Amino acid sequence: MNAEAVNPATPGPVTSGHVTPAGPRRKSRPRLDLRRLGRAALLGPAARDRLPDAIGHVVDAHRAHHPDADLEPLRRAYLLAESSHRGQMRKSGEPYITHPLAVTLILAELGAETTTLTASLLHDTVEDTEVTLDQVGEQFGEEVRYLVDGVTKLEKVDYGAAAEPETFRKMLVATGNDVRVMSIKLADRLHNMRTLGVMRPEKQERIAKVTRDVLIPLAERLGVQALKTELEDLVFAILHPEEYEHTRGLIVRNAARADDPLADVADDVRKVLREADITAEVLIRPRHFVSVHRVSRRRGALRGADFGRLLVLVNEDADCYGVLGELHTCMTPVVSEFKDFIAVPKFNLYQSLHTAVAATDGQVVEVLIRTHQMHKVAEAGVVALGNPYAAPPEEQSASDGERVDPTRPGWLSRLLDWQRAAPDPDTFWSTLREDLAQDREITVFRPDGGTLGLPEGATCVDAAYAQYGEDAHACIGARVNGRLATLSTVLKDGDTVQLLMGQDAASEPSREWLEHAHTPAARIAIQRWLTAHPAQDEASGAVPEEAVRPLTDDPAPSPAPDAPAPGRPTAAQVLADRAGATVRLAGCCTPVPPDEVTGFAVRGGAVTVHRVECAGVARMKSAGRAEVGVRWGEGAECRVTLVAESFVRPHLLADLTEAMALEGAEIVSATVEPPDRQQVRHTYTVQLPDAAHLPVLMRAMRNVAGVYDVSRAQRQAPGA
Repeated sequence: MNAEAVNPATPGPVTSGHVTPAGPRRKSRPRLDLRRLGRAALLGPAARDRLPDAIGHVVDAHRAHHPDADLEPLRRAYLLAESSHRGQMRKSGEPYITHPLAVTLILAELGAETTTLTASLLHDTVEDTEVTLDQVGEQFGEEVRYLVDGVTKLEKVDYGAAAEPETFRKMLVATGNDVRVMSIKLADRLHNMRTLGVMRPEKQERIAKVTRDVLIPLAERLGVQALKTELEDLVFAILHPEEYEHTRGLIVRNAARADDPLADVADDVRKVLREADITAEVLIRPRHFVSVHRVSRRRGALRGADFGRLLVLVNEDADCYGVLGELHTCMTPVVSEFKDFIAVPKFNLYQSLHTAVAATDGQVVEVLIRTHQMHKVAEAGVVALGNPYAAPPEEQSASDGERVDPTRPGWLSRLLDWQRAAPDPDTFWSTLREDLAQDREITVFRPDGGTLGLPEGATCVDAAYAQYGEDAHACIGARVNGRLATLSTVLKDGDTVQLLMGQDAASEPSREWLEHAHTPAARIAIQRWLTAHPAQDEASGAVPEEAVRPLTDDPAPSPAPDAPAPGRPTAAQVLADRAGATVRLAGCCTPVPPDEVTGFAVRGGAVTVHRVECAGVARMKSAGRAEVGVRWGEGAECRVTLVAESFVRPHLLADLTEAMALEGAEIVSATVEPPDRQQVRHTYTVQLPDAAHLPVLMRAMRNVAGVYDVSRAQRQAPGA
């Protein structure tokens, strides 16, 4: 809107050969003379019983996609727009009406339905003329009113420097209810970029950067490749003029070549498909400027096949795989280049088979295989889907009249969720750009069969906030594909994620989580909590100082080497099947009742007692020690060392020691190791009044939220 110039910075046409540098090949239609259309607009409204001549091109393009469309709304919208904008001029000197006409033509060529085109003709009237939204609603209905409101900019006089980010925030919220809002905005920006040349260089650069950072990623995510590729080329020409000119030179020189390997391979493909009796259209699809530039940086010197790809269009989905089979059978395939986006479509609705074959001279030719309908969606994305709310009559619900958009993608839902929490326009603006830079999406599964759509690189922290919102503050861990994992674990497409939630209502996120949060929703939620709780933030994630020293104020002194530790089982509580033998309890596994134990005869006639699962048992057997039967005597108190492994969370130490005290365990000492990747290891030496109660104590410790394992301490063998 308000874009103001001719003298376009768009890449100029290449006149030699068949290569068209920007965008896919379409049926030729003469480029519009905007000045002529402007003069036609100034002639005044046409007769009320026929369409104005100035929108004849729009009507032709619209009829090509919608032959039975009612054109009356277009006629009335044009008359209102022309009369409202009359006298207004663009900075290039053209009548302003040429802009909404050009925007509407872009959408008509993409196949937009009548309501979108009507709103497109009127998209600047409320912003730049005396027409009000109420008037638009009265004359054209609520849908058109909503679309026009969605793309109307907020006034700088009211919002100051925040006007642009707040306008985009408003536009994205409107897009969440109707994706056609963003379709109009993208077409509007494309025409503005085409006519940016008369503006000051600094303003051209500013607009190009916003287009690069926000509009192009949105076009990609909505699947509108036809707009995305041309916007990329226009931005490329403004922000990187030298590289653009170099790329343009490469394209011109290639177009002047006498031989064309793409044409030769296309003929071979047509022959293969004719012999297989597969009806298909084989086209050469030139790469646009940015694509050629990327290929040249990746491959170095370019060959003829690098300047384009083959596009094979068929009628049915099954024919796509038939074409693939014939090409791989009759030609030399490059297997590593195969991708199936039909079975697994991209998150922006894109479907196609990608493969590559080797030409006779060794050049690799990329081939895209899709149906005509897939191609339409690949080019126009959500625009090709028409009105997402025009459900069949039997699907209409008279309950509350609420509209549900079946095409609303998951990334848009996530964007709308976090934007509500963005505390200020600057945070929203910077986070939006960062979010849109993440252009790949993965799907992970929940144990209940549901799915979560996340950007590539997302972690368990992101999954938690995607599923639970701010309740994810209570997340203490996760299982990924059935295995325990830290919250920092990076997820892969197809993973199954079970999030482990603590029961403590006062659970808190850690500042360390910010390092692992990849999505704006997670980062904003964590940062908001940390900002609101500065005191807890200072201590969150850190091990309390008292946790790294004995919990008792006056710990018992270490016993002499030959003296039994206080409370530890003694020889009097162990019966050996060797009369008169001295019985010793092995220090490597610290057996206590009711452990299953075995004994071995050692020097001096003594018998050492080990737990049967102790690693020392195998060593004793391999050394030829005689095994001696041993068993526990009467029950008695004992001292044992336990190791608890847990996820980091606030108040865990207090909850764990309380659970141990409730089971009658006296904690003699405890140490907590520094956290490592959101996990922490606790070691407790406890005294029990009855050794038989040990399994009950260990079970109570495991039941504490955040604790995922409790085991008996094993002394590390020397040199191990």
